[in-house]
Amino acid sequence: MNTFYHFNFNVVDLDRSVAFYREALDLDIVREKEAKDGSFRLLFLGDGHSGFQLELTWLRDRGQKPYDLGECEFHLAFRTDDYDALHAKHQAMGCICYENPDMGIYFIHDPDGYWIEIVPEKG
Repeated sequence: MNTFYHFNFNVVDLDRSVAFYREALDLDIVREKEAKDGSFRLLFLGDGHSGFQLELTWLRDRGQKPYDLGECEFHLAFRTDDYDALHAKHQAMGCICYENPDMGIYFIHDPDGYWIEIVPEKG
């Protein structure tokens, strides 16, 4: 049997990214790994409900150079049981980058430009 385990985003500033994911999606650090020479840090964020994790990778030698995300044709998706409240929160944070009212979804972007789709829980 194969199961999803984690997905990776490379980030420029770990503290900024962790703060964003905590505020925007209530994710918390569930484990971390650091190279003995300090060349990289990995932080794994979880939602406290599923086993799926978001891995945030910081590379020391990258510096502050933003990552080229191409045309952002990939994304992570979250399902929520409180769509309206989460939408209002994201609107207040100023992180909504695209809305599709016909489909009933919207997207937010994190500090590095990664897109995250927000989908309402379907009954």
